[in-house]
Amino acid sequence: MSARLIETVAFVTGGGRGLGAGIATALAEAGASVVVAARTLPQVEETVQAITRAGGRAIGVRCDVTVRDSVAAAYAEAKAAFGMPDLLVNNAGVQGPLGPVGLVDTQAWWDTQAVHVLGALHCISTALPDMIERGHGRILNIASQAGTFVAPFASAYAVAKASLIRLTEHLDFEQKAAGVRAFAIQPGTIMTAMAQETLKSPEAHAFAKPLVALLESTTAEESAQGMARLCRFVVALAAGEHDAMAGRYLDIEKDIPDAATGSQPS
Repeated sequence: MSARLIETVAFVTGGGRGLGAGIATALAEAGASVVVAARTLPQVEETVQAITRAGGRAIGVRCDVTVRDSVAAAYAEAKAAFGMPDLLVNNAGVQGPLGPVGLVDTQAWWDTQAVHVLGALHCISTALPDMIERGHGRILNIASQAGTFVAPFASAYAVAKASLIRLTEHLDFEQKAAGVRAFAIQPGTIMTAMAQETLKSPEAHAFAKPLVALLESTTAEESAQGMARLCRFVVALAAGEHDAMAGRYLDIEKDIPDAATGSQPS
């Protein structure tokens, strides 16, 4: 544990596994007090236990980001435990249905928007008044390359991520004068539980062959390196080292100098 983020309070959604768990752990290791939020409480508790065993400060809260009252209750627990969060990481996400527009299940498609876009908006709307009052805050939205180009048969996920990127741009433009900065980041190819589920999905093999091929070609070493790079960047962002790049979509594999070496990734 370090003292780099000793005064930071972080609220991380989707924190029970995958990217969220890795980010929450990295923030705690840097000294932040971390609120781990997700729908599945046993996963949340597992992340919290790992952090506290290592000497970090964390609490777990059950939170369904698609329900405003659930977000409000989780945020109230966060404030009671650690004070006002000044770092919000919107990481909660789902793959969503794969298939042709017009034939894919419409409710499942819309549910994907609810998690990625409405969920992020609920969390932003809950956290923002305190950040404005304090005159300081950073909001990190986990985006994806899929939000920047046409991803055939993956419209649910791609449209959700495209909306999240544009929401980030609006948020930063509107609130930077108040001291609140927002970032959208493409985290890279990391073999999370959701990625493993994609590999097992018949829909993915039928409609997302390029994605399946990418995941199948990613080695465990590359995945671990990617997670470490992502965590270094999030800690650096929380420390204020990337505020000059706020309001933009950032591809960690192309746009972000490596936090450990200071070199530009190839």
